[in-house]
Amino acid sequence: MKKFKIPEFYKSPVISRIKEMRKVQDPRKKDFSPTILDFGPVRFLIARHFGFCYGVENAIEISYQALEENPDKRIFLLSQMIHNPNVNNDLQDRGISFIMDTEGNQFVEWDALRADDVVIIPAFGTTLETEEKLKEIGIETYKYNTTCPFVERVWNRTAKLGDDRFTVIIHGKHNHEETRATFSHSNKMAPSLIIKDFAQAKELAAVILGETSREDFYTLFSGRCSLDFDPEKDLERIGVVNQTTMLASETQEISNFLKQVMETKYGAKEVHDHFADTRDTLCYATNDNQEATNGLLEHNADLAIVVGGYNSSNTSHLVELIEGKMPTYYISRSNEIMSKSTIRHYNHYADKMVVSEGFIPGKNRVDIILTSGASCPDTMVEEVLQRVLEFFESPRPIDEVMAELERKAV
Repeated sequence: MKKFKIPEFYKSPVISRIKEMRKVQDPRKKDFSPTILDFGPVRFLIARHFGFCYGVENAIEISYQALEENPDKRIFLLSQMIHNPNVNNDLQDRGISFIMDTEGNQFVEWDALRADDVVIIPAFGTTLETEEKLKEIGIETYKYNTTCPFVERVWNRTAKLGDDRFTVIIHGKHNHEETRATFSHSNKMAPSLIIKDFAQAKELAAVILGETSREDFYTLFSGRCSLDFDPEKDLERIGVVNQTTMLASETQEISNFLKQVMETKYGAKEVHDHFADTRDTLCYATNDNQEATNGLLEHNADLAIVVGGYNSSNTSHLVELIEGKMPTYYISRSNEIMSKSTIRHYNHYADKMVVSEGFIPGKNRVDIILTSGASCPDTMVEEVLQRVLEFFESPRPIDEVMAELERKAV
């Protein structure tokens, strides 16, 4: 796989070292068991896969390249480069301005842009409408287009579904940049509709089976379907794709369920004419990170810390996977661990920060799961590890722990 030029301050002497060690041990990525760092009074169970993925590293490399190559030009990002506030803040500190926020609200009006401005397309991609706006202004976007190739793969899948006269059902969050971009591309090729979860898949099933009226359909899916969507005609043939960072298990559950619905309506012999069996469109990193999280859950631990941006879809899904088994704390960086007893963390269901007391149990040895989302730098994961170590008396030196780990790896 291609090696990207990533600023050194995103790398970690501990976490990046562990990743390289595991890569040598397991080049085909068959082993999803965690790496265990034993510091004596506290052990960390580090996920096999986490942190920057191919698409994120590509986007970061291109963004910093744009800064180096255009010292005298105005440089803009369409929206957040990735869903990590620290990466985005650093880019802004270096002079990059954001044109809009993650919801599509404008910070910079289109008529304020000039043809000689540099505009970076973020890893999530963008809509065809935005591409046309930039083209009208005269801004060339090809050189600094950081759209993840796995997102583009989904767009290609929607085009194929459209060619085969299937309606595209997108499993995603309708206000997420990636889903908005996918919907824009899909909508050009085929009738398209967005569903967020299995509950909305069941609502869609009721429409397909004639249990919900046409009027109720437009109420349920207002703003989430093509402008001229006709539920009676456009739900006769469907195929499912997804936002690349959704839960793989939920996408599969939705796809299996909707296939069964079509079989109920049209019969087993005819179902292939009405349901396109698309391969899963999650990116490899989302799959790897979720599999590694399942590998973590095969081990007992006292708590889990998940590091990532609070608007990061893939990070929130890692939290969902873990929190059913143990106390799980979703933080964006180490300073949210206020003391051994107090942690400030994000409740992604309520969309608010909360403070928990006594989050580290008073035991002779505490086991902590540690992982992060795909847009989180390794250095921030190490900062969390180092911060937690401060609260334990006489932990083993990290050099000693790493040397022991490397000896076992030989």
